[in-house]
Amino acid sequence: MPVFELTKHGQFLQLSRQNPELFASRRHFTLSDHTQVTLYGAGMIGFEPEQDSDKSIVLSSGIHGNETAPIEICDAMVQDILTGKLQVSQRVLFLFGNLAAMDIAERFIEENMNRLFSGAHSAPPGLCNDERKRALELENVVAEFFGQRQDRRYHYDLHTAIRGSKNDKFAVYPFLHGRPWKISQLQFLAACGVTTFLLSESPTTTFSYFSSRQFGADAFTVELGKVMPFGHNDMSRFAATDKTLRRFISHGQIDLGDFDPAQMDIFKIHQVINKTRDDFKLNFADDALNFTDFPPGYVLAEENGTKYQAEYPGEAIVFPNAKVALGQRALLTVIPTEIGQGWE
Repeated sequence: MPVFELTKHGQFLQLSRQNPELFASRRHFTLSDHTQVTLYGAGMIGFEPEQDSDKSIVLSSGIHGNETAPIEICDAMVQDILTGKLQVSQRVLFLFGNLAAMDIAERFIEENMNRLFSGAHSAPPGLCNDERKRALELENVVAEFFGQRQDRRYHYDLHTAIRGSKNDKFAVYPFLHGRPWKISQLQFLAACGVTTFLLSESPTTTFSYFSSRQFGADAFTVELGKVMPFGHNDMSRFAATDKTLRRFISHGQIDLGDFDPAQMDIFKIHQVINKTRDDFKLNFADDALNFTDFPPGYVLAEENGTKYQAEYPGEAIVFPNAKVALGQRALLTVIPTEIGQGWE
């Protein structure tokens, strides 16, 4: 790998996509500001400042290859770090997940990668496709990056949703197994322009849950608007996200201001509806927005005579997708909740 090319142009993602063989062997080098760079592999690059830092931050994007806005945000940050326009004060690892799916502008090649973490990649039938192998590779790099350090750990897994949303930007807070939810994390994400939160109440196989569960990281799946082709995103809509993340990795501190729960919409996940039959169908319009609510008794989905109904006033849909593989989640429903016990 010609280091000069990286430090002159910063085209790490472009080279990872076009010439992944350049990253077959791990490399280390130092930037002019004494930042240590580790090339873990194609689409995986870490930065460590010369001075001691108290945070280890993972920013992942492209776990689904057609979710382009976060990829473009992270790509620009990596370019600016490599070319000296942005200096880090905290350890940060950038992960661009599904490079092959990016190349064909698809969500995935064979299997949804965000259902393959926490060891799901090796469940039967095992490591039988590239998405499963990549999920394992990403897990191993995260484990190495966090290591045995005692600093604070963060992982923001950046996505965009398949469909539009009443709440344009939102985040899923993984199930914490009794650990407290953190108000400061809601404030941080609000500074990123994210003011809607879903509290997960069960284990999952998502990337953010992996980091949260295995390493105690403050971790979130962050949805930044809707899927768009590369080059077609209105990046002004992500200015707050970009500015806050850049300040976080370059300064380590964010002025969060006073907490105002009235400015936030908080939901808890109520139903997880999986597709188990080929005749599964959703009983609302294909263009129904995320967070559209339905009255109690409304049949949201059905299959083989089984009907899945809304049960609570204000119960809303999130991530509906009838085209998932059998056994996978086809719909979440959420109901409003408030900050109370279990928060700090």
